[in-house]
Amino acid sequence: NVLSPGDVIIDGGNTNFHDDVRRAAMLADRKIHYVDAGTSGGIWGLSEGYCLMVGGETDVCQRLEPVFRTLAPEHGYLHVGPHGSGHYVKMIHNGIEYGLMQAYAEGFDLLHQSDYKIDAAAVAELWRHGSVVRSWLLDLAARALTQDPDLSSLDAYVEDSGEGRWTVKEAIDRGVPLPAITAALFTRYGSRQDNPFAGRFLAALRNQFGGHAVKASTHDA
Repeated sequence: NVLSPGDVIIDGGNTNFHDDVRRAAMLADRKIHYVDAGTSGGIWGLSEGYCLMVGGETDVCQRLEPVFRTLAPEHGYLHVGPHGSGHYVKMIHNGIEYGLMQAYAEGFDLLHQSDYKIDAAAVAELWRHGSVVRSWLLDLAARALTQDPDLSSLDAYVEDSGEGRWTVKEAIDRGVPLPAITAALFTRYGSRQDNPFAGRFLAALRNQFGGHAVKASTHDA
């Protein structure tokens, strides 16, 4: 009862694109327009501007373009297609983000464990300048490593907000191989397990077939 025909609802959250299509159709019956705006930029978007990936009717998006261009940096707004496409592009964006973060994490883990006592923060800062792997994520990594070189203030527990799962599910549904992103997602799952059953199972099997040594549990039963 609050909205009238011709009004527009903009969903700027991380919404599943299937829900966008359903909601747009439901609202169309009431002559209310729906726009899905995939939004990237995190907590820095307020000062740097938001990257906006927008899906919806062309004429409606054109009408809203001044709003989007105000929120976005230069070249940071695009009407990518019909209902659902904005959040679809954002979903894949976040899947790529998972893969990039995992690659950085693995590389810096190897640096951290090497015999060379390499200053990881200094390397991160070095790579920010002219290297092939420079990126905003690397900028943030350099900042984090400068603040806490061993990251000792953190536990190795990594949540996921859903878009990585949706990306992998979409890839499965379409038969598209996504090995790096899928591995990155599963690594996050693994980070939340303490003394996982699968690991104990593997140790038990090696002991059974080859008499290989096992490490006794220090966990409470």
